[in-house]
Amino acid sequence: MPLRTVGSRKVARDAVHHPLFARYYARASVAAESRMGMAGVRDRLLAGLSGRVIEIGAGNGLNFAHYPAAVSEVVAIEPERSLRQLAVESALRSGVPVDVVPGAAEALPVKSEAYDAVVLSLVLCSVRDVPRALGEVRRVLRPGGQVRFFEHGRGGGGMMHLTQRALDRTVWPLLNGGCHLHRDPVAALRDAGFEPGPYRRLLMPEKGPRMPTSFCVLGTAWRPEP
Repeated sequence: MPLRTVGSRKVARDAVHHPLFARYYARASVAAESRMGMAGVRDRLLAGLSGRVIEIGAGNGLNFAHYPAAVSEVVAIEPERSLRQLAVESALRSGVPVDVVPGAAEALPVKSEAYDAVVLSLVLCSVRDVPRALGEVRRVLRPGGQVRFFEHGRGGGGMMHLTQRALDRTVWPLLNGGCHLHRDPVAALRDAGFEPGPYRRLLMPEKGPRMPTSFCVLGTAWRPEP
C-alpha cells in the first residue's frame, strides 16, 4: 500500500478499503438528503463556520455544498478510495475551496493547530481507535477552536442497547464498513479533553420505527484555551 510521509509519521494512502459498502453508502446517503432530511441537518451542522476547516471522513462529499461562504478552506480527509473519488467530484461543485486528500483519522496528514474548526459527520462510529482519532482532532485544532459533530450511536431503552451491542459484536461492522452502533460520541469527546457545547439528540428518521442507527446527536464541542 503506498505511503506518504507527514513529519515523522507515515500515513497509508488507502487506510480503508470497503468498495461494496462505499457503493451502497453513496446511493443511500444521496437518497437520505430529502427522504430523511439530511440536507437540513448538514445546514445546521455547518452554519456559522469560518476560516480554515478540516472535515474528517468526508465520504462522498455531501457536506461540501453546505459550507458557508465565510469558510476560506476545507481540507477533507477520506480514507476510502471510491468515496474519495466521489468527494473530489463534489468538491468541484462546491462554493468554497475544498481539497480532498487521503488519510486516516488516527494519523491526520496535516500540521498541528492549523484549523479553526473540525467537522465530524457520521465518522466516529467507524474509526478503529476513537481516543487516538480524537487526540488527532485535538492536535490539529487551534486552542479555542470548535468541533462540529453529527453522529449516531448509543440510544433507546435496554432492549435497543442489547441489540446494538450484539450487532457490534457480530455482523454489523463487517457489513457496514467498520461501523459500530453502541458508541457514545459525546462521552468520547469529553474523555478526549473537549468541552461539549450545545448539542441536541435527534432521531433519524424522525418518524417511523426506531432502528439501531436512529439515535443521533448534533452539536458543538470546543478545544479549551490554555
